Parts: sequence; structure tokens; C-alpha cells
Amino acid sequence: MNELNAILTIALRDFTKLLRDRFRLVISFIFPIIFIGALGTSLQSNIGKFIEFNYLTFTFTGVLAQTLFASTASGIISLIQDRESDFSQEMFVSPISRYSIIVGKIFGETLVSLVQAAGVLLFGLFMALFFPIDISLSQLIISLPAIFAACLLGGAFGVLVLAALGSQRSANQLFPFVIFPQFFLAGVFNPIKELPLPIWILSRLAPMTYAVDFFRGLYYWGHPDYSSVVLYHPLVDLLIITVLFTVMITIGTFLFVRNERNR
Repeated sequence: MNELNAILTIALRDFTKLLRDRFRLVISFIFPIIFIGALGTSLQSNIGKFIEFNYLTFTFTGVLAQTLFASTASGIISLIQDRESDFSQEMFVSPISRYSIIVGKIFGETLVSLVQAAGVLLFGLFMALFFPIDISLSQLIISLPAIFAACLLGGAFGVLVLAALGSQRSANQLFPFVIFPQFFLAGVFNPIKELPLPIWILSRLAPMTYAVDFFRGLYYWGHPDYSSVVLYHPLVDLLIITVLFTVMITIGTFLFVRNERNR
């Protein structure tokens, strides 16, 4: 019961921090405007006419899945910053398992990611008033398993990256390097069915690829554009996500706990 209380407390703390951080909330709405509004509409005008599917819907689904993955991953890595603050020093010396800290952090950052994803959805609905973006409640409900899967996979990826970092400075330098290339390797903005072999290999090694494809696989289920935008069957994506999550969370948590014990 103490461990469960600790998990819930850590999760609630992260969610409360988001609500009190107005700058972060504003940033959560700015990125959708840039990715969907500026980038999406400009590419739709230039290359959308040459492809066989709705490019803005393609971009919307990619940005939504990417937001869930990247937000949770970056939130987990913020444990490094937490570790250097007075509050977290008390948390790390408290009589609770380091595993509970990780689980609570993943739950908390999942809640944060859902709030940010809501910003993407609201902006997508606004854009749909002026541009042909296919958004429906039924499609989003069908996609709920992929929404939570993207958060969990992002959390596991964040734990794995966290285990290799020792300071906030290292995190600020490394995290953009490991997350931003995945925006393009995962096909958030660009189709990745046909790629040169080296880029194809990198795209299939990027964990975000399967979060984005799983979301699109459920979102486009039964849609005429399904075969044009989805790489693998949703069950294949789910299997890969499960394996990646298990491997990354196991290795990352083990290394994190070991490093904390050696501090």
C-alpha cells in the first residue's frame, strides 16, 4: 500500500506541475500550430496534390502519436533535474522502491502527455474547419489502445536514455539528438514505406516508428487510405511495442536503480 501511495503521489505531482507551469502549457499548444498548421498546410499545398491520400490527416495522426511518445519520454528524463532539486533528494532517500519512482513517473508523464495531446486534437479540430482533415470521435475511440501504448513506449524509452545520463546538462545535449531524428525516421511528416536501405534500417530501429504506425493502423482501420499510410498490421505493431517496452523498461530500470544505489 505504501508503494501504491508513492506511485500515485509521484504521478499526481507531475500532473500538478504541468497545470502550474503556464509556459509549458503554452508550448504544448505552439508545437501543434507549427507542425500541423505551418508545416502541414505548406506541404499539403506543395506535395499533397501528388500523393494518393490526405496529407493533413496523415500529419495530424503523426503529430498526435509523436506528442504522446516524446512528451512522456522527456518527462521521464526530467528525473535527472528532479534528482538535483531539494524535493527529489527527499524522494530518493525515502523508504520506497526505486521501481515505484519509475512507475509513478511514467503514470504522471502519461497524464501530462494526454493533456498535451488534447491540445493537438483541439487544434486539429480547429484546422478541420478550414482544411480537409478527417477527424472523428469514433476513430479516436478506436485508437485509444495506441494512445496509451505510445505513452508507455515513450516512458520506457525515456527510462533507457535516463539510465545512460548523469547530469541535466548531458540530458539537454543528448535528448534532442535521440528524439528529433525520429520525427522523420518514424514518418510523422513523411511517408516511409519506400526508403533507401540505410534510412529504412534506421527508421525500423526507431521506437517512435511503431508508436506512430500503431496509432495510424487503428485510426485508419477500414479507411480507403489504410494501405497507403500504414506499414504493418496493428497486431504486428502491438507485438513489437510490447517487446520493445519490456526490453527497455527492464534494462533502463535496472541501470537506474543500480546507479542510484551507487550514489
